[in-house]
Amino acid sequence: MIKAQQISLQEYLAEQVQSVEAVLDEWVPQENVEPSSIHKAMRYSLFAGGKRIRPVLAIAAARAVSDSPDGIEHATATLELIHTYSLIHDDLPALDNDDLRRGRPTCHKIFGEAMAILAGDALLTLAFEVLSRLKQINAERKIRLVEELSRAAGTVGGMIGGQVNDLEGERKRPTALLLESIHRAKTGALLRASVRMGAIYAGATKEQLAALSEYGEHVGLAFQIIDDVLDVEEPSESLGKTAGKDEAQQKITFPAVYGLERSREMAEEERLASHVALRMFDDRAERLRQIADFIVQRKA
Repeated sequence: MIKAQQISLQEYLAEQVQSVEAVLDEWVPQENVEPSSIHKAMRYSLFAGGKRIRPVLAIAAARAVSDSPDGIEHATATLELIHTYSLIHDDLPALDNDDLRRGRPTCHKIFGEAMAILAGDALLTLAFEVLSRLKQINAERKIRLVEELSRAAGTVGGMIGGQVNDLEGERKRPTALLLESIHRAKTGALLRASVRMGAIYAGATKEQLAALSEYGEHVGLAFQIIDDVLDVEEPSESLGKTAGKDEAQQKITFPAVYGLERSREMAEEERLASHVALRMFDDRAERLRQIADFIVQRKA
């Protein structure tokens, strides 16, 4: 295999995505396994062509700590299971009520609301089965990974808590305080956990974990800022989901609070801060720096 630093970022991302998808294919039952209806729905959403940015971040963080953290792809695949479950549920009529995700009809439009709910539940459940069955690390690290993922997906400062704030914040006056309470939890928590899980898996020191956590904070915020900006600037065809929904639903977003120009400036500030957070690392963290740049400069 060509060394990671000798290939472009796009080639590196494609290589990591391929390895993560191979692991996901291994863990998620095939469509012909009974009950086939639930497995079809799970795989429909899971293999819809996402960027896999969360597991890629985890892998890059692990390799900033250790040269060869064997089996890291299995641990990081759990992030994608959780992320996809959240998208399936977020698209439901009771929440964001969206018909398009990653350029094709959402799970509930194809399989019905009941099966979509169960598909999300099944992906969530599977994530923790995968963590419990990891073979390359000891029980202590497994427990730390379970704690990290469950807290990031939970209600206090986690993804579900952020989704609640987002739902209840619709049509309220947009403020910086409410915006932060939504997005540091809804999107930022799982992105930060991605970096931390990779570091924990690889046996990071306390200092390394702190530095990578700081990086994850900045990258998570940058990701959400750009997501909000793209919802305003890009068409549905580019985004792979319905554009302009944030404004239509009067959601509290960075452009709603700060405007587009200032939002772009804030994303750039977070990008630069993420680089600074990695100052204790040498070239081993170069991929993390490149991923931060990619997150801010992306168009979809």
